[in-house]
Amino acid sequence: MKITRSMSLILFLFLTIAEIGFCQASLPAKWEELTGPDFVQAIHQSQGVCVLPFGIIEKHGPHLPLGTDLLDVRFAVMNAVKLEYAVVFPEYYFGQIFEAQQQPGTLAYSLSTQLTLLQETVNEMARNGCKKVVIVNGHGGNQSLLPLFAQAQLATPRAFVVYEFGLPNLNVPGRPALKTPMDMHGGEVETSHMLAARPDLVHVDRADQQSGADQNRDPLPESVYTGIWWYARFPNHYAGQGGAANKELGEFDQKTWSRQIAEAIKAVKADQNSLKLQNQFFEQSLHPLDTKQ
Repeated sequence: MKITRSMSLILFLFLTIAEIGFCQASLPAKWEELTGPDFVQAIHQSQGVCVLPFGIIEKHGPHLPLGTDLLDVRFAVMNAVKLEYAVVFPEYYFGQIFEAQQQPGTLAYSLSTQLTLLQETVNEMARNGCKKVVIVNGHGGNQSLLPLFAQAQLATPRAFVVYEFGLPNLNVPGRPALKTPMDMHGGEVETSHMLAARPDLVHVDRADQQSGADQNRDPLPESVYTGIWWYARFPNHYAGQGGAANKELGEFDQKTWSRQIAEAIKAVKADQNSLKLQNQFFEQSLHPLDTKQ
């Protein structure tokens, strides 16, 4: 068959598009692994969506590494962006963990530093093209900090949106049954997650060296809150039984977590309303007396 000039042009264009597609598909997702030119491509490919996995450095019983929350959330995010591509910010662990300051290895930054550093981080991400910043939380102690931070984005006008993805809903059909009745920190679930994410750092044989039982040293009504509640109940910074962990549960939960993160990233990419409404809000906030009542 004779190849015409037009056919050659079509073939050239097809191969060029295929090559571009291959380059995009093979781009690293980790921010720190991208070259400068590749970073530009990655931002375009991710549609300006960047993910900040948020962990912590704290004790997790006598058998898990200090970086358990950081390692787990990054493992879940990296698997999520295989399903829905986004640029992933480097390790971030500057969160709320005052309640574990008595334990070795804990890194507890002041509240002002936490908020300032996080704000400057998302500002810098946005300056580099991340107009949609998804903070994925991997630490229970951040569950009050991050919604506050997200709400604080309405304090002053900005040209980007911060989304917070909280702790995942793991109670889904098909999940292996838990063996332990109480599991809050470093116990069956988190140990199982680490058996899936970083089994080389798990020392299940040490899980019973300390007690993870609730010591209930300061009983108060549920409606009364005090910051010392966690230390009162779990002075070992361990709540549960890590020895009950199993890899099957960990792999199931990690897949569930990653799938939920990927679904959130996809929704954020499609979101055309948040920034528009945010801009409208900022404009109206300059003239509150003109807001229709």
